[in-house]
Amino acid sequence: MTAAESAPAAPLRKFRFAAGGEGNPEEGGARKFIQLAQQAEEYGFDSFMIPDHMGPQVGPIAALGALSVATEKIRLGTAVLANGFRHPAVLAKDAATIDVLSKGRLELGIGAGWMKEEFDKAGIAYDRPAVRIEKLDEALTILDVLLRGQECNFEGKHYQVRGLKGSPRPRQGPRPPIAVGGGGPKMLALAAKHADIISVVPQTTKEGKLRLSGVTIEKTAERVELIRKAAGDRFADIELNWTITTIVITDDREQVAEMALAALDKGFPPNMDVDVKLSVEEILSSPYIAIGTFEEIADQIRTVRAKTGMSYVGVFPTQMDAFAPIITLLKGE
Repeated sequence: MTAAESAPAAPLRKFRFAAGGEGNPEEGGARKFIQLAQQAEEYGFDSFMIPDHMGPQVGPIAALGALSVATEKIRLGTAVLANGFRHPAVLAKDAATIDVLSKGRLELGIGAGWMKEEFDKAGIAYDRPAVRIEKLDEALTILDVLLRGQECNFEGKHYQVRGLKGSPRPRQGPRPPIAVGGGGPKMLALAAKHADIISVVPQTTKEGKLRLSGVTIEKTAERVELIRKAAGDRFADIELNWTITTIVITDDREQVAEMALAALDKGFPPNMDVDVKLSVEEILSSPYIAIGTFEEIADQIRTVRAKTGMSYVGVFPTQMDAFAPIITLLKGE
């Protein structure tokens, strides 16, 4: 029996839905960004997530502060912060402040950082993967203590914190949830050690391209199995997330899947490493690709949860409108 065919050991969680936004200053900027978050709240998304890049977009920490007062119920988070951009002690204070301002709505997503070009442009050292993972491990240990409002004394290889008490005290207890994303075994093991929410993503090449082989339901279930083994008794307490990268509403799923395969043969999208040949069935069952009617996509998401245990569904801001009717079909399940 494959990992995809075995039922998840932990009870299935109810669905949650996340939307993401960048707030590109060249496309309406911060004001449009706030409106996007408010629209996500109206649609019934459970959370609104902000990425962390040096390009033309809003700064995530400042944006979270603005959204804390511009929204009422939707949870607010980062997907995800690059650890190399901020010292964890400084981040802990900013994150705790956001949790207070938002009345306990923060979900803090953080990763090792993967876009070398951004580090280079900013003059920030971009370490080899093993070092970046070491740093993230230490940072997560520090964040866990400070976000509980406790005193941190930590002597690590990369960070040293001596007698610093976390403040202000966050609204959520024991601390705001921490999310970590990963696709490779080392990052998934690290996430299983520290995270409350794990974003399960396909593995990437050294150049940052997504491996096509990683988008199948079978490979996704294998990544979940790695998390299960690494987390041990913690697994039942971990919420599993994934982001749908493509949504196409259509009455002819097979034809659109065939068109997608043809596009891959021609090198589109450019950020995809086509390392395998996939079938139409594999495309249509992928957690990361949603093709069909609203009802068919809702059924596909139910199947993904049944086979992997993943229940926290993310979409990109350009797909919020298309996905909103699907939230209606799945909300509360």
